[in-house]
Amino acid sequence: MNHMNSKTVIGLGVAAAVALIAAAAINSSRKPHSEGAQTASYALPELADHLNDVKSLGLTGPGSQPIATLEKGGQGWTLKEKGGYRADAGKVREYLLKLSQARLIEQKTANEQRYADLGVSDISAAEAKGVLVTLDGLGKPAQLIVGTVSPRGDGTFVRRAGDKQSWLAKGNIAPDKNPTYWLDASITDIPATRVREFSLHKPDAKPLRGFKTQAADTNYQVADLPKGRELSSEFAANTLGTTLAGLNFEDVFPAAQNPPPADKVFRATYSTFDGVVVEVTAWKKDETKFYAQFRADKDAAAAEAAVTQAQAKAKADYEAQQAAQPADAKDAKDAKPAAPPAAVSDPAKDKADRFAAVDSEVAALKQRFEGWTFALPQHKFANLDKSVDELLKPLEQKPAATKK
Repeated sequence: MNHMNSKTVIGLGVAAAVALIAAAAINSSRKPHSEGAQTASYALPELADHLNDVKSLGLTGPGSQPIATLEKGGQGWTLKEKGGYRADAGKVREYLLKLSQARLIEQKTANEQRYADLGVSDISAAEAKGVLVTLDGLGKPAQLIVGTVSPRGDGTFVRRAGDKQSWLAKGNIAPDKNPTYWLDASITDIPATRVREFSLHKPDAKPLRGFKTQAADTNYQVADLPKGRELSSEFAANTLGTTLAGLNFEDVFPAAQNPPPADKVFRATYSTFDGVVVEVTAWKKDETKFYAQFRADKDAAAAEAAVTQAQAKAKADYEAQQAAQPADAKDAKDAKPAAPPAAVSDPAKDKADRFAAVDSEVAALKQRFEGWTFALPQHKFANLDKSVDELLKPLEQKPAATKK
């Protein structure tokens, strides 16, 4: 009996050991053998977990012609081909993230004669279809020829520079070949609700001035209407106050390379209720291209008036709120009084904070404007190309006198 028990125990022990070894083998097979094996399937393994180390993103087209050279410096990302103008950091990071996540999912041709079919030919060829992506800042430059997108649209043909083997990488990682795509195209975003007054000076036309007496006003009034004339509608001038809202450029140039002409210049000034002033000098070329330069300043008197009005309103609102508290002693005891706003509790600090906000906005606008000429969309330039006569109701045509 004891002999049989001993054999049974030994057998069970051997079986358990075999099971443990098998389980360990299965578990080991499911794990990557090394970090190198884990990252080998990435199109750019150097980029994984190192996005913030990238100092330069270069895109080179056929004939080795530069498309875009994006460089990261103390002021963020800039585009070399546009004189170092500010790039859209969000777009740059989004593309780097796509590159870092692109995995090689299928081997393709290693035959140079068939590279053209996938768009991964050497980029020095004038007829090349792909783009050479170069990343600096990762210890050594990382280069990837990005070819055409697969017919199904879920992958991109690529080839590492210097490597004969081409691949299908997961996802669409083809970069945009338009240099201006990579720029931060925003010029201003000042809504009409902030604009107190605007004045337009169109060549060979009388100045046009629109204004609001209060920020809550819905429509702009127009000053100095011709005698006996009236606006075509009460909101005829409202569109003109929206010029600085969501204003993006179509292209940008160093101001010295694209200065305004000596004549036929359009000038405009926009003043906000809180003291921001934007001046515009604009012109058009061949009736198809529209350019502008901008200047920002602060209207100290308007800023002072805005703070005084805002604080007076805050005080009146707070006092009305306090007066509305229950008069009953018990209810008043139970009620928790609302804390006064900064405009009431510390008007000096509130005023300083409001002034600082205006100063900061003006400084940011100056940094964006100075030294640049912007190509404007036609519909935005059209707001500058207006005269008073274009906002008026047409004159009534008197019937011609009939002969007896």
